[in-house]
Amino acid sequence: MRFCEKLEQGKFVVTSEIGPPKGVDLKETLEDAELIRSRVDAINVTDLQSSVLRVGSLAVCSLLKARGIEPIFQMTCRDRNRLALQSDLMSASVLGIENVLLLTGDYPTLGDHPEAKPVFDLGSVQLIQAAKTLQDGKDMKGNALKGAPKFCIGAVVNPGADPLEPEIIKMEKKIAAGAQFFQTQAVYDIELFKKFLESIKGIKKVPILAGIVLLKSAGMARFMNKNVAGVFVPDNLIAEMDAAKDKPAKSIEIAARLIKELKPLCQGIHIMPIGWDKKVPAVLDAAGI
Repeated sequence: MRFCEKLEQGKFVVTSEIGPPKGVDLKETLEDAELIRSRVDAINVTDLQSSVLRVGSLAVCSLLKARGIEPIFQMTCRDRNRLALQSDLMSASVLGIENVLLLTGDYPTLGDHPEAKPVFDLGSVQLIQAAKTLQDGKDMKGNALKGAPKFCIGAVVNPGADPLEPEIIKMEKKIAAGAQFFQTQAVYDIELFKKFLESIKGIKKVPILAGIVLLKSAGMARFMNKNVAGVFVPDNLIAEMDAAKDKPAKSIEIAARLIKELKPLCQGIHIMPIGWDKKVPAVLDAAGI
């Protein structure tokens, strides 16, 4: 059963993600994907994550597809104008890639080529609308296509945004534009996530996959609290990481605990291992998934 069909039928889904390498040696990346292929419903492939030069998401998604692994093609607005964005979406469809996650993207100054000129010709809402328009058989200018692509369109939302209201307004716009599922920013505070769910009760119901980022250290948690908008790691989790002698084991334990608490609240989990890809099976084992 395809990923989108599982969403439509209300099944609980699990996704994870891999980041393409900086270079053309894909051996480890593909090994990491093979390690979890039977444990997750789809695998995101990031698009120049953190604005760092890497192999393109579309190429890696194509390789996963050829191996029978269902990919989610992440695409940001940062590096392409509307011509290239629409072209890459159609190219993904030609390659048999249906799932797309459309987002704005990090600013180039955060990456390894800070002098790179950003594009941002479209915003994330406009990109979602463009994908939906392509599905309807037309480009953004209303010109007819010779064969229309089919997508399962995903978007992102930040449950910890402060203030939250603008995030919810943007979420509504993404749904109206054609978003069929959401993956969230990292969730560490369950009560904060519950408040977010309460706040969106009045909008159209769309599957939400709660984000889990594996904590590597207390320092990483403090850094995210200070520098990553909308992410809040509670003091008790920071203290646990601080006291742990085996940081990876504690990270797995915390992630599994969060997944168990989040599972009754949403339709899926999205795991972002950030380099700890090989620990994802252990997290799922500990979470009973």
